[in-house]
Amino acid sequence: MFEEVKKILTNELEVEESLVVPEAEFVNDLKLNSLEIADFIVLCEDKFGASVEDADINSILTVGDLCDYIANHVKK
Repeated sequence: MFEEVKKILTNELEVEESLVVPEAEFVNDLKLNSLEIADFIVLCEDKFGASVEDADINSILTVGDLCDYIANHVKK
């Protein structure tokens, strides 16, 4: 899961690969703005078949947070 998320960040959002670690924060470490984060979440939803609820978005601060969230919300 992490490797796929990392691929999306590096290929689609052009984030430096070395910066993408599970504890990297989207805003502080990866320097993504709110529009980029929204686009990234949509790409992940499409890739993994998971839906991120609007109410949960503010609790997803790091790459690891998103990986965990998706793993727990993938449609089976």
